[in-house]
Amino acid sequence: MRPFELAAPATVGEATGSTGTFLAGGTTLVDLMKLNVVTPHRVLDINGLPLHGIDTGDGLRIGALERMADIAAHPGVYPVISRALLLSASQQLRNMASIGGNLMQRTRCTYFRDVSMPCNRREPGSGCPATTGTNRMHAVFGTSGSCVATHASDVAVALAALDAEVRLAGPDGERTVRLTDFYRTPAGSPEIEHDLRQGELITEIVVPRLDWAGRSTYVKVRDRQSYEFALCSAAVAMDVRDGIVADVRVAAGGVATVPWRLPSVEAALRGRPATEESFAVAAALATDGAKPLADNAFKLSLLPRTIVRALLEVTERSR
Repeated sequence: MRPFELAAPATVGEATGSTGTFLAGGTTLVDLMKLNVVTPHRVLDINGLPLHGIDTGDGLRIGALERMADIAAHPGVYPVISRALLLSASQQLRNMASIGGNLMQRTRCTYFRDVSMPCNRREPGSGCPATTGTNRMHAVFGTSGSCVATHASDVAVALAALDAEVRLAGPDGERTVRLTDFYRTPAGSPEIEHDLRQGELITEIVVPRLDWAGRSTYVKVRDRQSYEFALCSAAVAMDVRDGIVADVRVAAGGVATVPWRLPSVEAALRGRPATEESFAVAAALATDGAKPLADNAFKLSLLPRTIVRALLEVTERSR
């Protein structure tokens, strides 16, 4: 780790008006600093800012500095969000990590984290060895010749399924961005991962009210039961009335460079019977447009099965 200056701004305005890298729980940033993947000259400790609180009065509002463990344990948080959080990292890390930091975490691509290797996200124009190298964990959606790294956050997938928004504060004021618009696929500029402008800070996550989101779940498939990133995951919320799917939300993780919403699957489910057969027909559409690599074509069969499993879980809980 290289030397850096540490400051602790007292207000959001002071933080966004300063130059530096924001530090909350530090569970991602400190790791990357130790590896010299990121080498900030100045770090801004924002833990003293008034960005806390969980409000479930009308929808869900979560302060960016709320810890993952506290959000997961809150009784008013939708099950898909709680489950995504509880399947993330370890209990110790969930006690430290902030929700805002989780949404901003960098990819776990081994090439990105190894400074001896080229990586377009870390060093634009240097290349992407994952396209021809070891790529079992990598993306099949939203990729480009410049980058095939998967997005790491579990809870971002759940929030994307629920049409969540992030509120941002910066030198030019405040604005709100839909989470699915906040993240950027790599295209030709993989180093630009999101729509955060210079000096901006996530202050709050807002999930619109969805009365039937209590019937939701998050299914995560991984190589081991705990402390592992997703090979594939599915966030599902579903409204079933008289055995028919009235409405549904579906998003996938572990398979794309950003949290991957699946509107074609949703459209195929609406108005259909809430049965395993209908779920399988709709889930088969999830792989449309996929671009598998040498080692990860198995995700094309794993993703539909994961979605069906999540839909069946919600169906059982609805009975």
